[in-house]
Amino acid sequence: MNTEEQIRAFRGAYSALRAEIGKVIVGHDAIVEGTLISLFAGGHVLLEGVPGLGKTLLVRTLSEVLDLSFNRIQFTPDLMPADILGTNIVMEVPGGRREFQFQRGPIFAHLVLADEINRATPKTQSALLEAMQEHQVTAGGELRPLEEPFFVMATQNPIDQEGTYPLPEAQLDRFFFKILVGYPSAEELGEVLTRTTTRSKAQVQKVVARETLIELMGLVREVPIASHVQDYAVRLVLATHPKTETAAPISSQYLRFGSSPRGGQTLILAGKVRAMIDGRFNVSFDDIEAVAYAAFRHRLILNFEAEAEGITTDHVIAQVLRDVPRDAHALVS
Repeated sequence: MNTEEQIRAFRGAYSALRAEIGKVIVGHDAIVEGTLISLFAGGHVLLEGVPGLGKTLLVRTLSEVLDLSFNRIQFTPDLMPADILGTNIVMEVPGGRREFQFQRGPIFAHLVLADEINRATPKTQSALLEAMQEHQVTAGGELRPLEEPFFVMATQNPIDQEGTYPLPEAQLDRFFFKILVGYPSAEELGEVLTRTTTRSKAQVQKVVARETLIELMGLVREVPIASHVQDYAVRLVLATHPKTETAAPISSQYLRFGSSPRGGQTLILAGKVRAMIDGRFNVSFDDIEAVAYAAFRHRLILNFEAEAEGITTDHVIAQVLRDVPRDAHALVS
């Protein structure tokens, strides 16, 4: 296919997914778009919001419209790493002998819903680290690859709610996007009540096959990005590093740690997906800015002063975007 045909195929798959998800999910357009951007970029998603806002429903619906295997893990304080990865169990084999056989855990699926992930202890949360980064797990004394594609879609409640544990910074960094799920509008809430208090139930169809999704994920990485646009992404990442020559003033004032290189990778890949959605085969400055919040908000670690003054990572990101010019030469003048 030529470039135009590739873009058309990509937009067709994206539109089909949006349409099917829209049969179940009311509103949340930006949240659905962010989730699909992560999907096409091959990244994991962390959805944060109070209970009852449809986070789990969104992920379950996504599993129904994609031709992928799906497992759900309900995270609780007593969940153990072996409950996620699997374990060796004794099985009787022909001849009366007994031997250890590995029983796969729910992590062995294309799409894994980690529901209320911050209700499990850090020990259990850390069981996902290797799987999320390297798409493999070490269990039962062996290295076991996960079938591609592999996505973790996690939901969590706000960290100040009772019975929650903060996610380790290393695990947060492995999430491509952190998306905040807010309350619906009056109109959206009315539609939710109409759909959920009657007999009718929306039926969705699988619209994107596994092989097609893998092809489209590969296509995303072929989208070119101009050197000056990539340089802008680099400068945004560097501006979040406190107490350095490249730091934005607000970063030095309110951050303990800035974004890792994964933040820059996220800006570029998400920008490429957004460009394809818009029908372009090149990344713009607007693409980078549009994904900055979801790419950075879980990668910036606030200091005590920020927490005391009620400063959020979104406040810091907004100021960084204002402070860092698109034109690198503006820094010199």
